[in-house]
Amino acid sequence: MIAVLAFALQLAVMPVHLIQHVIIVIQENRSVDNLFNGFPGADTVRFGKRHDGSIVRLRPVSLNDPVDVDHARQTFLNSYDGGKMDGFDTIGTLPKKASGDYPYAFVPRSETKPYWTLARAFTFADEMFESVGGPSFPAHQYLIAGQSGTAIENPTRTANNVFWWGCDSPKDATVALLGPHGQDGVRVFPCFDYPTLADVLDQHLISWRSYAPASDDLGSIWSAFDAIKHIRYGSDWENNVTTPQSRILTDIATGTLPAVSWVTPDFRSSDHSQYGIGGRAIMTRTDLGPQWVASIANALGHSDLWKTTVLIVVWDDWGGWYDHVAPPQLDAMGLGFRVPMIVISPYARHGYVSHHRHEFGSILKFTEEVFGLPEIGTTDRRSDDLSDCFDFSQTPGAYVTVATEVTGSDLIAMPPSNIPPDSY
Repeated sequence: MIAVLAFALQLAVMPVHLIQHVIIVIQENRSVDNLFNGFPGADTVRFGKRHDGSIVRLRPVSLNDPVDVDHARQTFLNSYDGGKMDGFDTIGTLPKKASGDYPYAFVPRSETKPYWTLARAFTFADEMFESVGGPSFPAHQYLIAGQSGTAIENPTRTANNVFWWGCDSPKDATVALLGPHGQDGVRVFPCFDYPTLADVLDQHLISWRSYAPASDDLGSIWSAFDAIKHIRYGSDWENNVTTPQSRILTDIATGTLPAVSWVTPDFRSSDHSQYGIGGRAIMTRTDLGPQWVASIANALGHSDLWKTTVLIVVWDDWGGWYDHVAPPQLDAMGLGFRVPMIVISPYARHGYVSHHRHEFGSILKFTEEVFGLPEIGTTDRRSDDLSDCFDFSQTPGAYVTVATEVTGSDLIAMPPSNIPPDSY
């Protein structure tokens, strides 16, 4: 009992002294059953339920498959089906598939080797739930603020079929707020003014940066902070919202990494379905997500920052893909479905699968505790602090390079894909 209490105390105190940097890498649109199917020790399945009670076998579908699965709010409600988790065959795809079984799929392990290598070396969480049962726009808001102002969908598209994600949107752009029975309600301009973790960092003079793809003719910068009015039109936008996203690699190399970083990938490195890439693609392959994430981990692992940094990799929403675990409904917005999370650090528990319930607020709470910050007072208040993912008593070991087909230098040199962040 004394040893347990001592370890608990260590978890509560030692991060403040040992961790100086937290990096939050936000990938796109994958469930646990889809991206990490069969991962050792994780709760995954190879069969799913249809709405008529029949059973379907999950089949392999490549990261490069040019089909996008609907993952709007109503799709979440239909798939969740009151907790029965049997409505995934009722949802749509682009382009439309003849069979409703397309979402019952997993990514072949051969395409995700860097992810599996990192997850097996450090900590993988199979009970990380998206805090909101909705698509990317509200999900990214929960990752910076623990709320979305009750925005529950992606904002409307423009005439050329492009999403705008915030205060830079055309004047007639709108986003749906939560309405009756959990469905879409009234629509408002997608520019909000609630507090974020970045504001708390500013108040305590702690550095932060959001790394995101550059602005282009397709819409606003792919950055959650574009939807926060006082940041978009304040000094933080010029000083702390940075493009291109690959600057994270050079900042690690030069030792200029801020205390807290949010990192959003280019489309081709996001794990998003290839659908919609069309003639704008610079490269035909879009399965660069594992290469991108591993390149960040490799850069960090071979830098002077390794022993003082925690790298958290999380996927923003389930992307419409099947998952068999019913998310607890903690409020009118969520929880949403499970998404993968990998915690990478010399202090992360090695070869550990966390079965503790986490949500996006857990990442915020962990960051608050590391830097001794007060709570924002949103989902961070109810969330755990990821403490089961760490063992701060262990001596930091040397980082082992993860093999990749594409190097960090290659990613830095790539021109932007100029693809909007969420094409469904």
